[in-house]
Amino acid sequence: MLKIAATLYMLGIIIPAFSQSNKMDFEQYDPVSTLVVPEHKLTKAKYPFIDVHNHQWNMGNGSLDGLIKDMDSLNLQVMVNLSGGNGNRLKQMIDNVNTQYPKRFIVFANINFDNVGAPGWTEKAVQQLEADVRNGANGLKIFKNLGFSVNDVSGKRVTIDDPRLDAIWEKCGQLKIPVLIHTADPAPFWQPMDEHNERWLELKTHPGRKRSDTDPAPWQTLINEQHNMFKKHPNTTFIAAHFGWYANDLAKLDSLLTALPNVVVEFGAVIAELGRQPRAAKAFFTKYQDRILFGKDSWVPSEYATYFRVLETEDEYFPYHKKYHAFWRMYGMGLPDDILKKVYYKNALRIVPGIDKSQFPED
Repeated sequence: MLKIAATLYMLGIIIPAFSQSNKMDFEQYDPVSTLVVPEHKLTKAKYPFIDVHNHQWNMGNGSLDGLIKDMDSLNLQVMVNLSGGNGNRLKQMIDNVNTQYPKRFIVFANINFDNVGAPGWTEKAVQQLEADVRNGANGLKIFKNLGFSVNDVSGKRVTIDDPRLDAIWEKCGQLKIPVLIHTADPAPFWQPMDEHNERWLELKTHPGRKRSDTDPAPWQTLINEQHNMFKKHPNTTFIAAHFGWYANDLAKLDSLLTALPNVVVEFGAVIAELGRQPRAAKAFFTKYQDRILFGKDSWVPSEYATYFRVLETEDEYFPYHKKYHAFWRMYGMGLPDDILKKVYYKNALRIVPGIDKSQFPED
C-alpha cells in the first residue's frame, strides 16, 4: 500500500491521509444547525410536578438534602421512588424519608418473585404486600424481569398474566393502590440488527439490550400477556410504563386505552417519540389528558430540560439529550396550561394515594 501511495504521489495524484485519528463516530458528529428559529430553553417546569417514574436505590439512610436541592431546581415537588423493595428494606426507606422530607417522596413496593409456584407462595406475596402498604407504600412497581427472567420452581418462564399472580393484582385494587408495570422493551430490540433498525446505534452501544423470539419470547407475546392481565383485573388501576411501548404508534395506544379504562400511561424514556410527532402527540394528549402522567425514569436532572421543552414550548428542531436513543430532532407540543397541569400533577394526585395536595395550586 505504501508503494502504491508513493507511486500515485509521484504521478501528482494526492491521496488524503485517513488515519484512526481522523475517524469520527456517530456520537461525536454533532453539527451546529444553521436553522434560525425561536428557542425557549427550559431548565425548570412551569408548574410544580410529580415524577411517577423514578429510581432511588439508596434512600434507606443518609441525607436527602442533595436530592431535594436538585428536585427544587427542576420544580419537581414530589418524586415517586419505584425501587422501594419490600419488608425491612422498604420500611427503613420510608422511615428515613418521613424523618427528613415526608411530603416530597412517595415509595412503591416491589414483589419478590423467587420460588413462584412453591406451596403458599401466592398467599405469602399478598401478605407481604399488605404489610408493605401498612408500612407506608403507596403503590406497586413491577419490573421487566416479570416476563423476561422470572421462572417458577420448575424452571418455566412465569408469564405476566400467570394466574398464580392474580391475587396480587386483585389485592392492589382492594387496597386502592396503582400498579406501575414495565413490560418488555422497544420492539426494535427484537428486530434484526441491520441498517434498517432504527435502534441500531443503541443496540451497538448496549449489546445486552438485544432480544429475540427465544430470548425470552416474541415481543408481541409479552405485550399481549400484559394486556390480558389488564383485562382480567378491571378494578385495579395500572400505569403502563413508557406509554406501553406504543409512543411510536399512538393510534394503537388510542385503541388500547379505549378498550382498557383501568389503564393510564406515563412517558418515561419515550419523550423522543413524542417530540418527533408534535401534532399527533398534542392531539393524543388532548384526548387522553386525564390519563397521562409525567414520568422520567433515569435520574439525570439535566435531561428533564428536554421533557419541559417538548411539553411546554412550540420550539422546532432542537436536539434530544443523547444521540443513541434518538438521532432525530425534537419539536414542542405547546400544551395549554389546563392540560399541562393535569400531566404535571393533577392526574397523579388522583391516581397515586398519599400525596400532600397542599403543595400544588388549587386551580
